[in-house]
Amino acid sequence: MLALEWLKNARDVMSKIEDSQMENIKKAAAIMADSIEAGRWVHTFGCGHATIPVEEMYPRIGGFVGFHPMVELPLTFFTRITGEMGVHQFLFLERAEGYGDAIMKSYNFDKRDTMWIFSHTGINNVNIDIALKAKEIGMKVIVFGSAAGSVDKKSRHSCGKNLFELADLVVDSCAPLVDASVDLKNHIDKIGPVSTMAFITLVWMTVTTAAEILAERGVKLFIHPSHNVPGDTTAHDRLDGCLAAYKERVAGI
Repeated sequence: MLALEWLKNARDVMSKIEDSQMENIKKAAAIMADSIEAGRWVHTFGCGHATIPVEEMYPRIGGFVGFHPMVELPLTFFTRITGEMGVHQFLFLERAEGYGDAIMKSYNFDKRDTMWIFSHTGINNVNIDIALKAKEIGMKVIVFGSAAGSVDKKSRHSCGKNLFELADLVVDSCAPLVDASVDLKNHIDKIGPVSTMAFITLVWMTVTTAAEILAERGVKLFIHPSHNVPGDTTAHDRLDGCLAAYKERVAGI
């Protein structure tokens, strides 16, 4: 069954992450913990399917305040596919140099912040714009993506560098560059991509590690609770506490 082939491919990627990326995950989590402990932000950004890990972090049951999603609707896959906000427009925009500069103008940043960018290939201009501006401000830039697979991919940006070359720290998603992983009879293109699964795996490995670091430092975390547990009479109060803490931080941006 092709379902089992995809499952094996997904497990192989997760095993590669565990075998090769733990040290960089710990380093990334420590940088993020420093920003959050300072009362600042880990800003998260991606385009297309790479917005999915951004949306997974916060607000999310089991996530905690400190991660700030920067989600541009025209750069997500929440589009009409064709017509207004179609895929053709999305592909144009993610490659439009300068668009990332305009996005960055909409926020206030601090050098104590961290910029966490998700990009499978690391070659598109919007992500590189974001990274360059973040570094100009003095932020640490952390990039998750198929770094080894993209080593020979030429940047589309005039700076000449891809996203992985600009990063202060890279965590490799270990996903193959082609992304889709399963051959299909009578077809040229494969099916069953694994990069999103890799990103989500890395998100929770990193976020749980950051939480562990902060808890060991004695920092109180505002954790988004489940609202669906019978008998939990304080969940809404805890949720209100999370949103109050989020509003207090977001007021600065």
